[in-house]
Parts: sequence; structure tokens; C-alpha cells
Amino acid sequence: MHPMLTIAVKAARRAGGIINHAAQNLDLLHVSRKAHNDFVSEVDGAAEDAIIRMLLDAYPNHTILAEESGARGDQDKSEYQWIIDPLDGTTNFLHGFPQYSVSIALMHKGVLTQAVVYDPFSNELFTASRGRGAYLNDHRLRVSKRTQLADCLIGTGFPFREFSHVDAYLAMLKDIMPRTSGIRRPGSAALDLAYVAAGRCDGFWELGLAPWDMAAGCLLITEAGGLVGDLEGNATYLKSGHIVAGNPKIFGQLLQVIAPHLTKALKA
Repeated sequence: MHPMLTIAVKAARRAGGIINHAAQNLDLLHVSRKAHNDFVSEVDGAAEDAIIRMLLDAYPNHTILAEESGARGDQDKSEYQWIIDPLDGTTNFLHGFPQYSVSIALMHKGVLTQAVVYDPFSNELFTASRGRGAYLNDHRLRVSKRTQLADCLIGTGFPFREFSHVDAYLAMLKDIMPRTSGIRRPGSAALDLAYVAAGRCDGFWELGLAPWDMAAGCLLITEAGGLVGDLEGNATYLKSGHIVAGNPKIFGQLLQVIAPHLTKALKA
């Protein structure tokens, strides 16, 4: 395992320990609202602090982009940036709904190079290093081999924080739903993307995500042989927040179904 990935795994597991401990006493948690339907608990903050402390102890000159504390470090002086979501799926976590994850990715000169998505409830650890493949614990991951959208299980996420895209999203959902064997919306985008890498879902799409929701999961998918793009199939998804992912055959078919709704989605 790459040394930087080893540190990221240790950081993710430490954050997972904090999350699992807090899950035993959900009623005692202090929770605040960042925005409509966007909650943050003291666990998010504690997990993020633990991750950042461990990463910066190992690599003090690296920069950070994290969900709760934002950006830190001099972007001009370091080629490395860690992108962190300490608890992706906070709303699920607060309800005791066991679908949430820790997501840590590393970018080097603007290219994703290391990724960890950790599900602390199930103790599933998804990892990837650029050019070295993607793994679940010690098992090599490959995206699914299904070739027809009609046979596929597709993951998604509903608009929940920012509703300007809701009409475009619902139009896409209406067209995709009858063309598949099922749609799933578990509620942690990082874990949803890891499931695409593992072949548990054949594809995924969502609008309005943040970089820390997507970065690690996207490297998992590409290292597992899948494709990731924005709504037009281009590489700007970390900037736009709009993402389509899947095995190579299904990726293209999803883009075709989404294409008629692009104008409305990109205008919103």
C-alpha cells in the first residue's frame, strides 16, 4: 500500500471509531443546522479534527479541503491537497440509519491519486491508488459487467440542500426509472460511488454535490474500470458538482437518457 494511502486509512479508521462510539448515544449529540436539511453534529467536527491532525502530523506541508472547516494551507506552495468528508450521510447517522461513511482523497497537482471510503458501521474499507487498482478490504474491485440499462441497479441522490436543480433532476429520474431494474437512494454519495466501484450498483448520477462528496469515490470507480464524468461526460464534475458514473457501457447509456434534460439542468 502506498505510504500516503496508509496514513489516510489510519485517519479514516480513527474517524470511524469516533463515529461508532457516538452512534451508541445518538440522543446525547449536539446537532446544529448549517442550512435547510443540512445538519452538522459534534461528531462531524471531532472526526474531521482527528483526520486533519493525523494527516498534517505526517505531511505538515500539505493543504486541506474539508467539509466542516473549509480550506487550509497555502495552495500555491504545496502540490498536495487532501479532500475530506468526515461523515458523509450525517442525516442518516443522526437517525441511526446505517448508511454513512468517511471519505478521504488526495490530489497531486490537481490529479486524484489516493482514495479511502470507510463504512464504520459495516467495517468495509474501500481504497484506491492511481494506477494500482481499487480494493474492498483486500479484495480487488471491478465494476459490473452488465451491458443493458434495463438490467441495471442505478444509484442516485435527491436534491436536499439546494433545490434549484429539482425540476431537471425529477425529469431525469422520470426518464431513467422505467429504463432500469431499480433506482436506489441510500444517502451517502461517497458510499454510493464506492458501491459502483464494487459492482453493487451499475451506475450513479446526482446533481449539486461538493468535491468532498465525490473525490474519493471517483478514483475508486476509475481504478475499478469504470467511467466518471459530468452530465455531458466531461471531466469537470468536481467543479460543477454534477456527476454521472458507471461501468463503461452503462455510463454511455445514462448520458444518453440525461442528454435531453441538459439545458434545464445546466441553466439552474
